[in-house]
Amino acid sequence: MADKTLVCQDCGKEFVFTEGEQKFYAEKGFENEPKRCPDCRRARKQQKRSFERR
Repeated sequence: MADKTLVCQDCGKEFVFTEGEQKFYAEKGFENEPKRCPDCRRARKQQKRSFERR
């Protein structure tokens, strides 16, 4: 396994899906690669949290 460069579906920036992250995803049984960069993932989680508090 090698690092992969992916493109974020939200902001369009490239980000690296590291070998370590790929192993983690495989261990957890995740079949799909991430579609969002870490910044957009963090922002999306924050939005969900603030929405759930209402």
